[in-house]
Amino acid sequence: MYFDSNLKAENTYDAIVVGSGISGGWAAKELTEKGLKVLVLERGRMVKHGEYPTASKAPWEVPNRGRLSIEELKEYEKQSRTGYTVSQFTKHWFVKDTDHPYNEIKRFDWMRGYHVGGRSIMWGRHSYRHSDIDFTANAKDGHGTDWPIRYKDIAPWYDHVESFIGVSGQAEGLPQLPDGKFLPPIEQNCAEKKVRESVLAKFPDRVLSVGRVANLTQDHNGRSKCQFRNLCSRGCPYGAYFSSLSSTIPAAEKTGNLTIRPHSIVNSIIFDPKLKKATGIRIIDAETSKTEEFHAKVIFLCASAIASTAILMNSATDVWPDGLGSSSGELGHNLMDHHFRSGASGEIPGMEDMYYFGRRPGGTYMPRFRNVGKDVQKDFLRGFGYQG
Repeated sequence: MYFDSNLKAENTYDAIVVGSGISGGWAAKELTEKGLKVLVLERGRMVKHGEYPTASKAPWEVPNRGRLSIEELKEYEKQSRTGYTVSQFTKHWFVKDTDHPYNEIKRFDWMRGYHVGGRSIMWGRHSYRHSDIDFTANAKDGHGTDWPIRYKDIAPWYDHVESFIGVSGQAEGLPQLPDGKFLPPIEQNCAEKKVRESVLAKFPDRVLSVGRVANLTQDHNGRSKCQFRNLCSRGCPYGAYFSSLSSTIPAAEKTGNLTIRPHSIVNSIIFDPKLKKATGIRIIDAETSKTEEFHAKVIFLCASAIASTAILMNSATDVWPDGLGSSSGELGHNLMDHHFRSGASGEIPGMEDMYYFGRRPGGTYMPRFRNVGKDVQKDFLRGFGYQG
């Protein structure tokens, strides 16, 4: 087999990042700003910030006032069943289930978008910190494996991220929900304020706070503040919420060290058994169906949880017969993609003479209150929070 050394040199970078979503965009930014030549591989099409075809369209400017037709619902059967994801305004961000099917034994919602920027365009933007209650949970209750870090180790990185992306939020001083580097919060409406007061009166350990969301309440890092249109899932031409396209990828491009290669479906990681290291990535070009290889000393696997796992399992070698990094036996197990819509709703009377303006991009959040402080339950471990 003929080996072209010039081609390998041409396809060699300091670092390769697989995926261009939230994690991939951040990896690209941090690495390029440190001077590394970085290749970002994205399986989907190229999209640049501002290329949001429905961002400013009114309901009457799309078919069926935004609803999918019966035929389209069949194409997006799983992508649309959460109820809020796919419409005439957003369908171009989601894969067709008929083109990318997957099998289920039990219902499993796997929301996917194949394009530069990934799901950073469609995410819900709620942004919360883990606390030491979370980082020490395994050690205290014996379930799972203890974290190798504690909150103090990661707190400076939370600061770093929040300072760049812009997170609006209200400091509450709760040990289970550390405060951060916040922009001014989005004001709660009169009903939320009433519920907050009523809940605190009955349950002093339960705080109904405003959602901490990666939406700007003031101009920040060259991006415009939120216009309160609540059309985030279409893509924001103002850059008012954090996405790879509006934030990290442009920052990486400014360095001159970034190469983005769309239509690059990663097949597997190249593992050198002598060096016992990953040395490259093998892709299938989605447009030509040809296989190509790219090489680097540093590889960041930043596809989705499921896609990254699939790539690792597809990278089996004699050293790793069940997939790269499979020695624990956990590779391919305990995966989760999307959890949505369990909870309750209600109506609050007595405020018919009040009104608030705009359509806010974020709602409310009630942080964890189970097994916090003196509230210790023997029949229920750990806790949960509510987004509303």
